[in-house]
Amino acid sequence: MKSPVVSLAIAFSALAGLAASAPAWANAELAQKKNCMSCHTMQKKVVGPAFKDIAVKYAGQKDAADKLTQKVLKGGSGAWGAVFMPAMKDANPPVSEAEAKTLVQWVLQLK
Repeated sequence: MKSPVVSLAIAFSALAGLAASAPAWANAELAQKKNCMSCHTMQKKVVGPAFKDIAVKYAGQKDAADKLTQKVLKGGSGAWGAVFMPAMKDANPPVSEAEAKTLVQWVLQLK
């Protein structure tokens, strides 16, 4: 039988792990809600690049968050080939600037 101290430590560790991952799950849920997953996945290219590939490509670039937030809002093409990304500010459901910033921050930390 485990001591109460060991059981408490295990429970605390589990709760701490859940709390640490909560923002990542919340942003994955936002990506799903805003239909990002229709064209992107975490690990492999579908229509658009994988989120992890985006994180690697823009790692260390100081203006990456601002640049990608605008790409999400306004759309565009060329950074990953000729496939056009539509403006998500006009999508159904639309992505607000605050949501775009949240999604971009989440993607950039996926490296």
